[in-house]
Amino acid sequence: MSDFLARAEFWHWWVLAVILLALEVAAPGTFFLWLAMAAGAVGLIVLILPDLYWQIQVLLFAVAGVAAVAAWRLYARRLPQTSDDPTLNRRGEQYVGQVFHLTEPITDGRGRMKVADTMWGVAGPDLPAGTKVRVVGVEGTVLRVRAE
Repeated sequence: MSDFLARAEFWHWWVLAVILLALEVAAPGTFFLWLAMAAGAVGLIVLILPDLYWQIQVLLFAVAGVAAVAAWRLYARRLPQTSDDPTLNRRGEQYVGQVFHLTEPITDGRGRMKVADTMWGVAGPDLPAGTKVRVVGVEGTVLRVRAE
């Protein structure tokens, strides 16, 4: 293995970068992208300095990969992405503020109601079936309601 690494050339690093990019496409998560960039950078360094020992090449890749991933995570935390639809994929939160009719009565603080094509668990004061209720919050998969 070390014999193969001793003969590593710039294009080996670029092939690794392409493989890592393909992994990013197959399993998106912006992790392999930064490792691919590190491999590409090491390939560029090896192109400029072809007599670089393989141990230094691997060390450069490791340092560049960790630095790139860490820098991305720091950047992503400081500037979170905003969305034009913040409740996308949070279906329960989409119903907050809307009014529905109870399908089943709320007894002992728990009941059920049909919203669109789904039966949702509801929590709130005891109310008979058919009562008009407003969704005031969400707790996991349970909608918090109050009488309207």
